[in-house]
Amino acid sequence: MKLVLHPTSTAQWQALVNEAEQACATHLDQELQSYLVFLLMRFTSRPELAARVIALDFLHGMSSRGRLQEEQLRDVGDQCLLYSGFYPEQARRRLVNHTYFVDLGRSAYGTLAERLRHATAEVYAQLAEAFVHLRDVLQTMRELDREAVLDPLHNAELWQQTGSRRAFAQYRRQTGVIPIPLDEDTEKPH
Repeated sequence: MKLVLHPTSTAQWQALVNEAEQACATHLDQELQSYLVFLLMRFTSRPELAARVIALDFLHGMSSRGRLQEEQLRDVGDQCLLYSGFYPEQARRRLVNHTYFVDLGRSAYGTLAERLRHATAEVYAQLAEAFVHLRDVLQTMRELDREAVLDPLHNAELWQQTGSRRAFAQYRRQTGVIPIPLDEDTEKPH
């Protein structure tokens, strides 16, 4: 990986997001791209968030009101996005499914989109809708140095449960086969 330094941390994060978008063949609109850059900047200075119990934060956010609710649910959505993209191994450590963070993050952003009355509601709706694409960009950023590729089983699970095009492509590249989607009506072995 070639190291290119930019004059500011914002420019550095922007360049990494752009490179990851290209590498995973995903295009984020300007608003989502900016949100992702500022999310990365905000969380690089808050390592204490790794010790949080996100589900409890979600419940506290759901029972809060006003600005406090927006901050708590936004933080839950943001943390879930970071965990699912940068730190997918956290799911295994916390004994939850890989899609746990995707589902919880989408719910946090979606709840904000429904409850807010100002212009930010549309941003949260976009974040909920594009969550898997944003996760794919973060996962690609992590893998640009070739160290942190998910194993085929986890890629198959992510693709099956979230529709991630990147997880599908990774699985196919790793195994040389095309995964067959499980039909919800198909009886699974006991």
